[in-house]
Amino acid sequence: MRFYYFFFIFFIASRAFSIEPAEILSDTKLENRARTLSSNIRCLVCQNENIDSSDSEFAKDLRLFIRDQLVKGHTDDEIEKFLVSKYGTYILFKPEFNGYNIFLYLFGPFVFIFGLVTIFYVFLKSKRGNKVGD
Repeated sequence: MRFYYFFFIFFIASRAFSIEPAEILSDTKLENRARTLSSNIRCLVCQNENIDSSDSEFAKDLRLFIRDQLVKGHTDDEIEKFLVSKYGTYILFKPEFNGYNIFLYLFGPFVFIFGLVTIFYVFLKSKRGNKVGD
């Protein structure tokens, strides 16, 4: 149980240090939108880390940009589309399900099912081979 407490405290502390107090918006609704949006944006400097928990200057600039755009009245979708147009779909942790991405989403399950069918086929073939040889 102590491990869970330690993990929880460590997780909260790491998130607290990445976002500086000057970045936090006074409007809680806008701040929550900014946190949600920035948690879905990948830091291009720190691979596989979102900009919400990254300490890099790039992440800080993007967090400030997102908050600035939200204050100006832009929607989450508009901000996300701008970032994708500038940096490509790699910046999103969950790319849209269309075009080339369909192949990427479906390739993993296809390989898994193909592997199961192959294992099943080999298993049946080996059982039939043992019966004939007996």
